[in-house]
Amino acid sequence: MDFRDTTVEQLAREIRNGERRAEQLAADTLDRIDRHNAAINAFITMVEREQVLAAARAIDRRIARGANPGALAGVPVAVKDLEDVAGLPTTYGCKLFADATPAVRDSVGVRRLRAAGAVVVGKTNTPEFGYKGSTENPLFGATFNPWHTAYSPGGSSGGSAAALAAGLVPLATGSDGGGSIRIPASACGLSGFKPSNGRVPGGDAEPPVAGLLGVRGPMARSLRDTVLALDVMKGAAAGDIFALPDDGRSWLHTVTWASPAPDIIWAPTLGFATIDDEVLQVCEVAIERLQEAGFNVMRRQQVIDDHPMPHWGTMWTAGLARTLGDSVDSDDFEQLEPELQHMVQGGLKVTGTDYVRALDACHRHNQQLEQAFADAPIILTPTCAGKVPLSGQNGTINGEETFDWVAMTYGLNMTRNPAASIHAGCNGDGLPVGLQVIGRQRHDVDTLVAAAAVERVLGGPGRPEIA
Repeated sequence: MDFRDTTVEQLAREIRNGERRAEQLAADTLDRIDRHNAAINAFITMVEREQVLAAARAIDRRIARGANPGALAGVPVAVKDLEDVAGLPTTYGCKLFADATPAVRDSVGVRRLRAAGAVVVGKTNTPEFGYKGSTENPLFGATFNPWHTAYSPGGSSGGSAAALAAGLVPLATGSDGGGSIRIPASACGLSGFKPSNGRVPGGDAEPPVAGLLGVRGPMARSLRDTVLALDVMKGAAAGDIFALPDDGRSWLHTVTWASPAPDIIWAPTLGFATIDDEVLQVCEVAIERLQEAGFNVMRRQQVIDDHPMPHWGTMWTAGLARTLGDSVDSDDFEQLEPELQHMVQGGLKVTGTDYVRALDACHRHNQQLEQAFADAPIILTPTCAGKVPLSGQNGTINGEETFDWVAMTYGLNMTRNPAASIHAGCNGDGLPVGLQVIGRQRHDVDTLVAAAAVERVLGGPGRPEIA
């Protein structure tokens, strides 16, 4: 069962119609993971095989008695290891949590996926606490990119992205505190979407590590499958004080999948970033293709007047310090990766005034985006400023390794705008490059309409050839 040959929508329809049995699909999924996961290390913990098959059999029984099995009937789903699955530990990719007690309940998102008929098969790898844009950690090691296993799949939802790109599962969960859905979607040739902050609730037992920056959402190969899963995950939850209410619409049926080409702003640097020459060349070719397809493209050099990183870093490191700061003076602290240690120590120095000034930057950058949106409702940029990194390294901009290879994504967690990444082509190493589609505040559906139009012109997700 190679999930690159089908869609979530098709699988659920076939199971509902009795053309395919959920139990057999679950068995095929587990077999494929057994055969191919060792090459990419996407899955780090699996649900017991008999539990997976029993959950799938329950779907088949519901269908046999004429009950509604749900929009995701029998669809296998993987869950990122920053999110709770009942019966499995949430380790955050961290040795400090290697012996964590299994979670007693699912996260809100996982509960909603199960209620819609999805079958959870296991958990996917992530860097420690999702702190960086590549996926490796001291507990489970590195996840490798199915396009070329010398490279990273990006992060922090790299395990989920690699599993999707390799066709191990058709659906997964991700989270995005600074680009962690969009970066791996770009690196693995997927269509990824960061919804507006709060659109998909958190609601685990513990507050989210990323605080106000964090977003959860589904991941799939195509935008349409992502939206199908979003329909069952979105909406307020009592356990999340920042969750947005459901708008009562099916986005799958609201999004115009054959909409006319929209007006867009092409702002490759947003005014603050340096873009790798190869990345820029791939994206410029994609922009030319959009123009030829009828998109009205306005070019703009300046949108945001200063680099978001210092302000984002204040908010991000403060959240890490809240979570891990108590371990600084213990022997356990040395088990964290050195860069994560540095972030935690920096976060302990953040003052209340520092944090409020970072919130002021969120407001200011949003105002600057809104000024640009007065000319067109959508802004396009490269998803990543740099090239996909070799495993264990940062990406590169014009040959130099730099953390700024992910400079284009984290500012939009500050401003809380919906944003997608659409596969634009490949660089000279044969690795994917993504085009970022940015929409206005809480205009998720409009952003998805534009992203769907871009995806249609550019040809949709890429496909690596795994062994």
